[in-house]
Amino acid sequence: MPIEVLMPALSPTMTEGTLARWLKNEGDMVEAGDVIAEIETDKATMEVEAVDEGKLAKILISEGTENVPVNEMIAVLLEDGEDDSAAEGFSAGGGASSEASAEAAPNAECAPEKPESKATAKSEAPAAGSSKDGERIFSSPLARRLAKDAGIDLASVKGTGPRGRIVKADVLKAQKDGVSASASSSTAHTTLPTAIGHAYDADTKVNMFNMPYKELPVNNIQKVTAKRLLESKTTVPHFYLTMDIELDSLLAARKDLNDKANGAYKLSVNDFIVKAVAMALKAYPACNVSWQDNAMHQYLHSDISVAVATPNGLITPIVRAAESKGLAEISNEVKELAGRAREGKLKPEEFQGGSFSISNLGMFGVTEFSAIVNPPQACILAVGAGVQQPVIRGGNVEVATVMKVTLSTDHRAVDGAVGAEFLQILKNYIENPVSMLV
Repeated sequence: MPIEVLMPALSPTMTEGTLARWLKNEGDMVEAGDVIAEIETDKATMEVEAVDEGKLAKILISEGTENVPVNEMIAVLLEDGEDDSAAEGFSAGGGASSEASAEAAPNAECAPEKPESKATAKSEAPAAGSSKDGERIFSSPLARRLAKDAGIDLASVKGTGPRGRIVKADVLKAQKDGVSASASSSTAHTTLPTAIGHAYDADTKVNMFNMPYKELPVNNIQKVTAKRLLESKTTVPHFYLTMDIELDSLLAARKDLNDKANGAYKLSVNDFIVKAVAMALKAYPACNVSWQDNAMHQYLHSDISVAVATPNGLITPIVRAAESKGLAEISNEVKELAGRAREGKLKPEEFQGGSFSISNLGMFGVTEFSAIVNPPQACILAVGAGVQQPVIRGGNVEVATVMKVTLSTDHRAVDGAVGAEFLQILKNYIENPVSMLV
């Protein structure tokens, strides 16, 4: 029975590839484990090993062919004793002709394996040696035929082919070792997933891979966040700019204002950053934009989205028109919005929209990171922790508290020069906090 050679999935993300080069020619004899071709995937060029033995009777996909789908037939092998005419009914992208298929029907146990779900494997009567306890066992047609003839239970054979597939050599070794169909189930072959992305229950996964785990349900906030961030990272051309900003003047002003507040408010460094970003956007509105296919939207107010971690996931409540609000008002509003965000009590208009986002991980000791743009916004500022370090002033070395900020932009709307101009203005506001009050 001719053996179909299929385009393999060489990585979890691979759906198609380029057949770069054949390393065997038509008419060559192939042993299991021989490298027969090179495949270019989305990540690398990889070698493909044969999992069966026989004669390479027909190459169906020529060298250099691009976009060959996974599992498409690329060649045909013939087993010992088969005539070359047996390969004539096969063509690229399909199986044998209807006539060839009809001839093959009586010998169904030798038919090439097709991907099937775990549920299908359980519901249908398994072919000899093809499954155990509902789990698919990878094996070549030749291996299955030899195992059947020798009365060997494939569940007791360890495969040495790709992804644990059982090949001819494995069956011959099992026959030599005296393994039979009556072998104890305790020696059952441990199979690998039948398809990439196949889902297994906890017990099966622990037994197969020694990976105990518990399942955590995904809520709607996490689903929406994941979808939006994936869309952003794959469709928005991100551009990153990092700048050092000194905090000593801001820290002194914060301490002075908090000491005089008499409990009316307690300003945080993040409150100053929200105000500084809002003022910088007012002074330089080229960054207060979003990209649309036909035009850019330039916003008239600094509506600042502040990233807040909640038990249900990340959410970004918005301080509207922050450029017109004082530090105390911003501080109280951020605390109130963050509190209701953690309780899940925000109204849609309080977290949907916004013209610019801030993500601050400085309180966790993170000194530098890059954030993902939150569409349709064009910018997000990642704020790190303030760290004391040496700086040079007038030729003298002094110690200063320095904070790294990284601006992530949608390069379609905010290019490098525009982003750099904005960071210079932001730096001036933070290093000279009094300037935010005039």
